[in-house]
This record gives sequence, structure tokens and C-alpha cells, in this order.
Amino acid sequence: LSKEFSSASTMTTVGTVTSRVTRNGDAVMEKDLINHEDLAGDRGMIDDIFDETYREKEGPKPPMRYVWRNIILMSLLHLGAVFGLTLIPSAKIQTLAWAVLCFLVSALGITAGSHRLWSHRSYKATLPLRIFLAIANSMAFQNDIYEWARDHRVHHKFSETDADPHNAMRGFFFSHIGWLLVRKHPDVIEKGQKLDLSDLKADKVVMFQRRYYKPSVVLLCFTLPTVVPWYFWDESLVISFFIPAILRYTVGLNATWLVNSAAHMFGNRPYDQHINPRENPLVSLGAIGEGFHNYHHTFPYDYSTSEFGWRFNLTTAFIDLMCLLGLASDRKKVSKEVILARKMRTGDGSHKSG
Repeated sequence: LSKEFSSASTMTTVGTVTSRVTRNGDAVMEKDLINHEDLAGDRGMIDDIFDETYREKEGPKPPMRYVWRNIILMSLLHLGAVFGLTLIPSAKIQTLAWAVLCFLVSALGITAGSHRLWSHRSYKATLPLRIFLAIANSMAFQNDIYEWARDHRVHHKFSETDADPHNAMRGFFFSHIGWLLVRKHPDVIEKGQKLDLSDLKADKVVMFQRRYYKPSVVLLCFTLPTVVPWYFWDESLVISFFIPAILRYTVGLNATWLVNSAAHMFGNRPYDQHINPRENPLVSLGAIGEGFHNYHHTFPYDYSTSEFGWRFNLTTAFIDLMCLLGLASDRKKVSKEVILARKMRTGDGSHKSG
């Protein structure tokens, strides 16, 4: 594992120089050999690296058990979002701007927070930044940071298998929202319990948010977005609730879910054609940078989740700004030489056309 350090930009460039051919089921996959000990020393964890030794259990699949509470609540939420859409022409411009701001803040709580920082440890954040990202994460209301990061690490380590919480091999609907409407596959629970989550448990911000998650969601996801327009510019309470709170929340959920569904099914695979995740610029636009998914699953430790910097990637721009302000550091980045070599070796050839 070769690394190049730059103290000026606090950027770590990670490279690998060897490769081998491995087999997972019937799919032949060529992977970079990574010095996991060095990588673990850098990031404090390796549980987001794909486990090629995992095999799905033989025999019949366990029966699907519906979670009717989630089915009812998600149905009501989306009906409320549709009603919120009808209210947009009646809303004040300040209310619409506030809804967009709430969307961006909550999105960063997922993308820069629970995803790139806490799931992948792809950069380091100071206490003030971690507090902000935890607040933003509660506004997003997509499970607390600890649970989100645990499930996401399982998703990477056992991608597209029974141990993947939103296994895209079970179809678009399941990987988008269906996985939240049924009980988890036993393998998801089993593998999640075996992960090393000591880094999350040691983070006082993560555990504080987990302890007070429910009241923080009530305050930050629903109450604050509703009260601000109503109190400060006399917006109607109905519009204040259904646009900045309900509609904004629903759009944020679906933007994240599209990374699990559309970005695993639609797009090209310039880095590794043997895995399912794809490059999907439209998903990147909606999820502020998370749609470069073939790259991300090939190099999960890259803080940018893309080789293209700020292109369709507001989250990368945000992290870079935080580094400029001294609130973040130690961004992990894959070298251009390794990226090109990987494209040539395992990509689908689409990189040749740009």
C-alpha cells in the first residue's frame, strides 16, 4: 500500500500496486490487493471492504414478514408529501427557500456525516463539525448515526447478497423502500452483530445522538422546519408543516433511497464491471454527490466517492470547505494512476468515451 501525504491539504492518497482474480459464486471478479492492516491503521476500520468469502445459505429463503406500522406510516408520509406539492404555488418564496435549506442541511447529515465520515472514516472531523453533522443527521431522520453506519458497512461488506440490508438483487422496489417495510433477513442481523463498531461506540457525539435520537428527530426534523416560517414570516401553519417538514423530508428519503436502487441498476460501470453498482449522474444531483456508485463500491475509502471532485458533488465541496476552515482533515483519496489502472483492468470500457 503506497501513500503520499501532503501537509498543506491534509490529503492522503491511497494506492495499490498488485491485483488478483477471485471468485464469488459464479462471478469472476478482479480486485486490488489492499494492505488491510495499513488501511485499518489509517481509518480505524476495514468492515466496509467486500467480503469475498461470504456464501449465502442453501435451502429455502426465510418467509417475508411485513412491518405494518412502517407500511402505514410510509404511506401516510408520501400522501402528505403529495399534498405538500399542491401547496407550493401558495407558499411564500421564503418558505420554499427555507425548505431547500433544510433539505441541503439534512442531506449533508447523511452524505458528509453518517456516510463518508462515520460509515467509511474517509476523513476526520473536529468536535464542532461532528456536532453539526449529528444535528443535520437528526433533521434527516434516517435512523441514528450508529445504526445507519452499521447497516451501511454491512451493505458494503456483503453487497448484493442476503446479508445486504437493501439487496438490489431483490428488485428495484425492495432496494428502494421495500427493505424498510419487512423484517431484516436473518443474515443481515447476524453479520451486523459481528462488525467491529468500536469506533462508533467511542465517539461521544454518535452515542449522545443515539441516546436522544427520538426527541432530536421531533425537534429537528419536524418542529424546527415548521415553526421557523410560521413564526418569522407569518406563513400558514399548514404550509409550514407540509412543505419544509413533510415534503422536504420525503424528498430527502427518496434521494437517499435512489442510491440503493437506481444507482445499483442504471448506469455504466467504468471501474468494475463485475459488481452491480453503477455511475448515475442524476442520482448524484439528487443525493448531492452519492451517485458515483461504481466508483464508491470499488474504492469505498475515498472521501469524495468520485474521481471528479466537485462535479455533481456538493458533499465533496462541503468537506473541502471544512478542511479549508480547519474543521476537517486527513481526507483519503485514491491516486489517479490506480484509478486508471483499475479502469483498464476491470472496467466496462465506458471510460474511453469520457
